[in-house]
Amino acid sequence: MPILNSIASWWMRKRMHQIELFMKYPDDVQEESLRKLITAAKDTEWGRRYDYRNISSVEQFRNNVPLQDYDSLKPIIDRVRRGEQNVLWHSEIKYFAKSSGTTNDRSKFIPVSQESLDTCHYNGGRDMIAIHCSLNPETQLFTGKNLALAGSMVTDNFGSYESQNGDLSAIVINNLPVWAEFFRAPDLSIALLDKWDEKLEKLAKATMQENMVSLAGVPSWMLIILKKVLEETGKSCITEVWPNLEVYFHGGVNFSPYKEQFKSIINKEELQYLELYNATEGFFGIQDQRHSEELLLMLDYGIFYEFIKADESELENPKMYSLSEVDLFTNYALVISTSAGIWRYKLGDTIRFTSVYPFRFKITGRTKHFMNAFGEEIIMDNADKAMLIACEKSAALIREYTAAPVYMDDNGNGAHEWLIEFETEPENLEYFTEMLDNALKSINSDYEAKRYRDLALKKPIVLSLPKGTFYRWFERKNKLGGQHKVPRLSNDRKCVDEILDILKK
Repeated sequence: MPILNSIASWWMRKRMHQIELFMKYPDDVQEESLRKLITAAKDTEWGRRYDYRNISSVEQFRNNVPLQDYDSLKPIIDRVRRGEQNVLWHSEIKYFAKSSGTTNDRSKFIPVSQESLDTCHYNGGRDMIAIHCSLNPETQLFTGKNLALAGSMVTDNFGSYESQNGDLSAIVINNLPVWAEFFRAPDLSIALLDKWDEKLEKLAKATMQENMVSLAGVPSWMLIILKKVLEETGKSCITEVWPNLEVYFHGGVNFSPYKEQFKSIINKEELQYLELYNATEGFFGIQDQRHSEELLLMLDYGIFYEFIKADESELENPKMYSLSEVDLFTNYALVISTSAGIWRYKLGDTIRFTSVYPFRFKITGRTKHFMNAFGEEIIMDNADKAMLIACEKSAALIREYTAAPVYMDDNGNGAHEWLIEFETEPENLEYFTEMLDNALKSINSDYEAKRYRDLALKKPIVLSLPKGTFYRWFERKNKLGGQHKVPRLSNDRKCVDEILDILKK
């Protein structure tokens, strides 16, 4: 095993040379990515419709192909789900990653081609390991196993065509090469179970005797797994169960509110935390520096990137920016074209570049996940930072939170209502509320202006929820599992009112 670890980690570190090349020549790599995508799809129905054969520049691509979102692509995706091929992409599409989003009940089915699995999702998994090995030359990552949270898969008879759909994580794990199974636990019969309660217990029992060296998954659900492992083993911290645990690869939500909980439950000072930006539509970024929360934009995964300034993302014809045209510290909405036939697709996520050449960034939120009921323009990045400050000042820890407006009525001004499930409750909830309010004022000048003398916004309303409330909400919505996330911010009260309704019963 030590020899295998040395060979495997050396092989992974060789990939760093290719990463350095796209860091050095990002514009060339992106132009080549677009050329390959257009060439591959030129004879598809989509490619013929938008004259891909005669596209020779980014400008022509933008002129020929209109911006898309899921609603505009859905009728075409439904045709592919029924079995039509060579529509959006040249190779067979038989997998569809199911995503319900975080504020929309309607399920989205994102096409997954073999090319997108091979060149994007698997390369992302390889590169997160390569970067970890590069940052940690003495790694023992290949002496044990990885626990990666996965969803479930089902066979879908949409019309007469039989396809597979489910969480992207399940599609990826179900198609891993045989050798990769040697480094993963638990086995597929448990990893892909769809009943979360049964899966939780079996997963804990199947892994607690293994030599787990790495973890991968959404923080909120990974904490549930770790607590179940402690419950089953009777141990006080995860290090007592898995002493060789080396790294936690995390993504999906901002990790800051969860980090102290992980430190406490794992109790291993030298444990590495590596952030990923992997979504249903693609694998986009990896933290490549040890002491930085910035993510490196991965440019050679068969994805062509475009950007819209976030405050213009809902315009009919917004100005588009290529990678070479972006500015630092400006919020951009991502637009992607991929090797699964998703063309000029508005992803819905927003990022802010913190460096160029190489291109590193931070995730700032979602184009539709913000609060702006009163002109305050609170984005997820603001909320997460303010929540972290309030927790630090009041010695609190949170599990989950969501917030929505309380709209103005005849009796007074509006407010924001925050529903928070604490891991460690503040001694004084009123003090916590004051710290949250002050932090938002210091972070967001629009919020500060609206709070001035309570003219437009009253002080936030903070409600501490009983532990398990969000779990019950997920259960009621049939969304138990590692891929579902709590919507942080909303402009309507649908989510908040659903949760408040649970508390009445």
